Amino acid sequence: MSAPSRQQPLDEALLSLSHAHQARYLEDLAELVAIDSGSYSADGVNRVADLVRAHLERLDFSVERVPLRQAHGHRIGDVLIGRKAGRLAVADGGRRLLLAAHMDTVFDDGAAAERPFTLNGSLAHGPGVSDDKGGMVAGLAALEILASAGIEDYAELVFLATPDEEIGSPASRPVTRRAAEGTHYALALECARENGDLVIARKGVADFRLTVTGRAAHAGIEPERGANAALAAAHLVIAIQALNGTWEGVTLNVGVVRAGSRFNIVCPDAELLVEIRSATDSGMRAATAAIQEAAARPVVPGTRVTVEELESCPPMEDTDASRRMLDRAQDIGVRLGLTFGATATGGVGDANTIAGTGVPTLDGLGPVGGADHTPEEWLDVSTVPARVTLLASLIADLGDCRGD
Repeated sequence: MSAPSRQQPLDEALLSLSHAHQARYLEDLAELVAIDSGSYSADGVNRVADLVRAHLERLDFSVERVPLRQAHGHRIGDVLIGRKAGRLAVADGGRRLLLAAHMDTVFDDGAAAERPFTLNGSLAHGPGVSDDKGGMVAGLAALEILASAGIEDYAELVFLATPDEEIGSPASRPVTRRAAEGTHYALALECARENGDLVIARKGVADFRLTVTGRAAHAGIEPERGANAALAAAHLVIAIQALNGTWEGVTLNVGVVRAGSRFNIVCPDAELLVEIRSATDSGMRAATAAIQEAAARPVVPGTRVTVEELESCPPMEDTDASRRMLDRAQDIGVRLGLTFGATATGGVGDANTIAGTGVPTLDGLGPVGGADHTPEEWLDVSTVPARVTLLASLIADLGDCRGD
């Protein structure tokens, strides 16, 4: 990493450009927040994609727009992958960097009209203002000021904008993995935590359906001929919940239980929906194996259990490589007068998928925001110039390894 004495003038120049860009940032943010772009609002997401694509093309990015299959029975918007080559070959010390944001929100159509973009003092409000439109616009702003400063000392910049992150990225995940291929670092643009911290780790998640099959019988006349699937399911619930605390950073939750249909029939079938969240791949594997073991030995004679994995997303692990990225970000922060740490979260994002490909990943690089997924969602716009500068300086720093 270059010495601070060499980097300080660059940080100051980028900070000056970021302050000058603030009015444009607010205009772009207000325009995006005014668009309803819930995960199942494909037309709204694609309107956001139109604006992001136009912005990237003005910055000389080539943009691929990828239509997606349906997810959960709904049409999903498109994925954008923007690419811009720098002036350094990889062999000469250039690095490929991936910036990732999502265009969808958790809010239904009509939310933008009910709660339009507002700015009260330094706090902006509106659906998606923090999660993740504020972060996405910050990424575009960072690219803008790098271009204005003539900084192209990198091999390639890749800008990824996904349409379905808020529902677990079921349709876009393969495209995200493809975009991550060959990149050296990933910077995820979710907003910083309320205290300014970045995100160093995210738990992975896996969802399972356990189907319990028993044997029906008349509950009053010959219950002994039955095999009660509800009872077997109840024992499974206790066994699975008891696994909590077995492995550090792993949680298990039986979220849904369904069983039977009539009072007077020994229950012949039941279903459990189970979630695992884990900070590590090893924890995910251990918990999965424990569920399968419990399912292989049902307590009630005559019952059997099948296990089906429905969805899974790898953890974004706290690694030495991501810690080195954090160190570089904190060095820049010191020069900008920012002090922040890093935190782990149980929430899942596109950063999980990227990190799962082996690319060192750091998240939370947008401005400071909070109350995500609620009507009170906010973004502190006074943090925008310094946070955009932090992001731009980090791109410049990671993109050129000649001084490392």
